[in-house]
Amino acid sequence: MSPSSRVTTVVAMTDLRMERDPEHPAGADLTDAIEAPSTHHTVPSKESESYTHGHHESVLRAHRARTAQNSAGFLLPHLRDDMTLLDVGCGPGTVTVDLARLLPGGEVVGVDASETVLEAARNHADAVGFSHVRFEQANAYELPFEDDTFDVVYAHQLLQHLSDPVAALREMKRVARPGGLVAVRDADYAAMAWYPESPGLTEWNTLYHEVTHAYGFEPDAGRRLFSWVQQAGFDVAQMVPSASSWCYATPTDRQWWGQVWAERCVASNFAGQAKESGLADDVALEQLAQDWLAWAQAPDGWFAILHGEVLARA
Repeated sequence: MSPSSRVTTVVAMTDLRMERDPEHPAGADLTDAIEAPSTHHTVPSKESESYTHGHHESVLRAHRARTAQNSAGFLLPHLRDDMTLLDVGCGPGTVTVDLARLLPGGEVVGVDASETVLEAARNHADAVGFSHVRFEQANAYELPFEDDTFDVVYAHQLLQHLSDPVAALREMKRVARPGGLVAVRDADYAAMAWYPESPGLTEWNTLYHEVTHAYGFEPDAGRRLFSWVQQAGFDVAQMVPSASSWCYATPTDRQWWGQVWAERCVASNFAGQAKESGLADDVALEQLAQDWLAWAQAPDGWFAILHGEVLARA
């Protein structure tokens, strides 16, 4: 859509900042159901790819709310306390450190392309006093580890931001030990649902798809994970696909989630890419921010995010 087709009413944003972690479900139980894989062609790229969300405070605030329970529930039953684990695309490290709590006799490494966010992750690990977790800057396509290094390789909300997710999965498989686990989980933007009906949130979802596609990324990664993992060379007989969700419906969670996205619409890298690609202007993005805040005020407001998950043996 062109910028002129978007709503352009300017309203000043309200600051509703809240620092509470949302109460996400723990994650669906694993099943052994296997469906026919879909086909997806990706465009090769380098690590210079621009992360859609960037590292604005609104983005990091959402990332810091993630825990092992709400972001890796499908993996947790398979962990032993002496395992070595690699978290690819670890961000500010809250999930990484939380996983380290469950592996007191093991070793946990978090890697990310951004040195800035890694500094926040190191500070978090230092604050809890864990010595068996460390963080390194790394390219997801060229992980700086020997073959067969880790018992578990985990990536959460990463593959949707890469133009060649299959290549990244092959690299994860390379550094996983034979018989080890590769665990991936990604959201699916086309499967997101909300109430009450909101033309503004529908417009936001359409714009998000347009922006990510313009940069060569796949926002509906969740439904494609099972196919991508197969394309990366994993044995389908050794995979367990599943799904789980996050839900924002309590008044506090609605305010938190609505404010996070209101800020992202005008201040994160998503806003910059929307403007850079000519898909939206400042006025249209400001209106989307207001639409998010209006949704958050609805007493019957509800928002759900579906995630695809795959647990695969290397």
